[in-house]
Amino acid sequence: MRGNGLFGVGFRSLLRREILRFVRRPRNTFLPPAITNVLYFAVFGVILGRRIEDVAGFDYIVFLLPGLVVLGAISNAFENASFSIFHGRWNEYIHEVLTSPLSYISMVLAYIFAAAIRGIAVGLIIVAIGLVFTPVPIEEPLYLAAFMVVVPLLFASLGVVGGLLATDFDDLTVMNQFILRPLVFFGAVFYSLSILPPLYRTLSLLNPMVYMVNGVRFGFLGYQEVDPLASLAVLSGLTAAVIALDAYLFKRGYGLLD
Repeated sequence: MRGNGLFGVGFRSLLRREILRFVRRPRNTFLPPAITNVLYFAVFGVILGRRIEDVAGFDYIVFLLPGLVVLGAISNAFENASFSIFHGRWNEYIHEVLTSPLSYISMVLAYIFAAAIRGIAVGLIIVAIGLVFTPVPIEEPLYLAAFMVVVPLLFASLGVVGGLLATDFDDLTVMNQFILRPLVFFGAVFYSLSILPPLYRTLSLLNPMVYMVNGVRFGFLGYQEVDPLASLAVLSGLTAAVIALDAYLFKRGYGLLD
């Protein structure tokens, strides 16, 4: 019988292993997004930002920052979970986790929490970089904290699914670079929905990234284009549903016992 509690010793050991996996390699996990976002702030925020009028009453570089935080957080959360699961499958050491006394929900939560922590850490790094270029207001700290927890958790749980579906390492790159990033770039990271024609604004509302970017932007700036409370409720429910799916897939051994 699988046991020792949902957050028992086994869970904490697996969580620690997964956190140490990226903490011990900061040049691979934290340096690339730091450099990338320095370039984003320098090019889009400073060079182009001087030529762009205020967006929704904010300097462009300030309006840009929440979107970049979301982009960095979700990309790293998804990448960490998907790579960790797939790498464990590829080298077959994930079998050691499967044969442990951990419950399946404890297993997936350890992978998800570790990946979400990486996403949150990268988000904080991006905020710190933004502070070098401009003051960063925080108008709604509770909303900001809630979205900065829920959004990385959601993409970490989606990363578990990605890691189970992938058949090779190229699949992981395709998921991150050609599915997630385009959705984020068309998710109002670099622009306000208010500047779009009605048809494109309506189509943009079909993109779930819009609600995540809007929620984090509301936390920083107090500016909203969609209801942040409704967005948070839907994202929280979706996160719980995907976590339940992860546990079900682990229990079924989907992609794990090939």
